Amino acid sequence: MRFIEEKIFKVLMILATLLVFAFVGNILYTILERGLPALNWDMITKLPSGGFYIGGEGGLLNAIVGSLYIVGGSTLLGLLISIPVVFYLNVYLSRQSKLAYLARLSFDILFGIPSIVYGAFAFTIMIFLGLKTSLGGGILVITLLIIPIFIRSMDEVARQLPRDLLDASYSLGATRLETIKVVVRQIAPGIATATLLSIGRAIGDAAGVMFTAGFSDSIPTSLSQPAATLPLSVFFQLSSPSADVQDRAYAAALILTIIVLILSILGRIVTNKFSKHKV
Repeated sequence: MRFIEEKIFKVLMILATLLVFAFVGNILYTILERGLPALNWDMITKLPSGGFYIGGEGGLLNAIVGSLYIVGGSTLLGLLISIPVVFYLNVYLSRQSKLAYLARLSFDILFGIPSIVYGAFAFTIMIFLGLKTSLGGGILVITLLIIPIFIRSMDEVARQLPRDLLDASYSLGATRLETIKVVVRQIAPGIATATLLSIGRAIGDAAGVMFTAGFSDSIPTSLSQPAATLPLSVFFQLSSPSADVQDRAYAAALILTIIVLILSILGRIVTNKFSKHKV
């Protein structure tokens, strides 16, 4: 009976894996089939000319640079805020702390909130403060969106650290600040993985930046100027009734996929490098 159960679950796991590969393959095939013929050098290197999103000349350089600005700024800001929180939960508080339990529960709830809610919330605050849509607004809302991802991903890795490691550090006379350096070395792969997950979520989000970053045909030169992003470029072009413009949307999606792929490969390399130092 146990042998039959094992076989059944093995078949189910294989089918589930094949189903995932089929979905991923179908998405990549659709993007490549429609996006690759429409992709050209001008789309990557030029700003949109008049009427680009209804079939005019130009490219998506503004959206590519805008997406990288927002992802880079929000990732840096998210790390600066999240890492101290993870250290406080795992080094300064005990594992039975009610405050730590409530904090983790709060971040789990924030983790599941749709990005459009973050966008609407940030938009309400911006109206109250009299702010306009801008690159800074886009960075702030994406930072709020990815902070729960950062914290919960790094926290799960930090919680797996053997408590004896921290006790050994204290017993050798190390301060809490010095013990944090030990923890940093151990959770470095978790930080790299969390960064990877956050970048993937940040660069693909359209709902949050729609309300806060706005859209512009030029590259922003300050945080107060509106910024275009690749997800919104896909959205605008895919809404067009023209098949040629829709193909451009698939080309933009292909550029977005390539950027995510490059960042994922770099993230894997960094994760493997830091994993060598784990206990």
